[in-house]
Amino acid sequence: MDALDLSYRALSSLAGACGRALRRGLPPGWRSRLEADPGALQGGWIWLHAVSVGEILVAEGLVRRLLEAAHRIHLTTGTEAGLALLATKGRSWDPEALGLSWSAFPFDDPLGLAPFLEVPPALFVALETELWPGLLMSLAQRGIPAVVVNGRLTERSRGPWIRSAVGRLALVAARDEASAAAFRSMGAPRVELGGNLKADLPPPPPLHEGWGPLMEAWKECRVLVAGNTVEGEESWILERFSALGPSWRMILAPRQPRRFPEAARLLGDRGIPFRRASETWPESPPGWAGTRVLLLDTLGELASAYALGTLALVGGGWGWSGGHNPLEPLRWGVPTWIGPGYSNFLDLVGPLLGQGLVEVHEEREIRTMPESVFSSFPLRGSGLGSLEPRMPPEFSGALEKTWGLLREFLPQGRYDGPRLNRGPE
Repeated sequence: MDALDLSYRALSSLAGACGRALRRGLPPGWRSRLEADPGALQGGWIWLHAVSVGEILVAEGLVRRLLEAAHRIHLTTGTEAGLALLATKGRSWDPEALGLSWSAFPFDDPLGLAPFLEVPPALFVALETELWPGLLMSLAQRGIPAVVVNGRLTERSRGPWIRSAVGRLALVAARDEASAAAFRSMGAPRVELGGNLKADLPPPPPLHEGWGPLMEAWKECRVLVAGNTVEGEESWILERFSALGPSWRMILAPRQPRRFPEAARLLGDRGIPFRRASETWPESPPGWAGTRVLLLDTLGELASAYALGTLALVGGGWGWSGGHNPLEPLRWGVPTWIGPGYSNFLDLVGPLLGQGLVEVHEEREIRTMPESVFSSFPLRGSGLGSLEPRMPPEFSGALEKTWGLLREFLPQGRYDGPRLNRGPE
């Protein structure tokens, strides 16, 4: 262990000790990490880490492949929203609890990692940019391979501790050439091009039966789906929506669950009749007659709900610079607009723009567009899947490439242990 490793271990241990001493006053997300425990694990398990909601959705294809191959997986996430999504998604991926469990990701100090290393994993797999120096140091000391899939590096992820962590990776399956070059420049021993898993997601699950009356009630309306919106975006989107006239409806889905109450307040302040998806759904179309907006304050439904759209506004590109995945509405053939901030999706947006499959608009541009632009979009009829998908063929195959690269690191044999104990069903 060199001076760089020692400095990280000392500082992370100090931070962990302070956090545990102040645990009761910390936000729930921090407490979850400080108290993270994987439960009972058996040898040969695979640790898969997806930092939050977006990465969990990206991980689905790999999770299904691993479960089909009868591997034992423990999936960790770093946010409360991620844990809430896993409570739904995890049980749909593995309803019998035979191979998949999950928990919060531990604090990256020796005490936090100890429960996860008591029975060491056979393999650690991280999605995108999750490079924790303490964990990778501990895995390397035990000879456990660590792999990054859908790998990318941001400018903030290039300090000396991260460089040391990158050097301990057995493999990086980078999502594009620029990301591959960045990992190589940071000293990754082996970098391969895996493709962007966000462009090769499994089909989203069907909507629950409660959506049927809503679709019937809105079938003669145009529906604006504003998805993954961030702070500052809902206000002007609602202003624009209010000016479109009574024939328009909206599905509004803020990115962060903590902001659901704020979105509800904005709707109430504007006097827009709305329902929350987390509440009781009307059982017949007349029950939706007075509702102009469905506030999608649930997790895991947005990718399917885009199918109802006449027009999709994919948030994150107006209120910050990262953007969100524009392929979710395009898989249903829905015309898609994004903001100018899409730095996290450069490799996707470039080809989409080149083929005219997505449009980039400034906020002020959308706010001042004449209503005739919006009314030019055709009605969707019943909505669900009524248009042809708009997906460039070159975007397919990322899951197959990544799986092929990952297979050489998978433990031998199949998990044949007992049903997992992962809490109340």
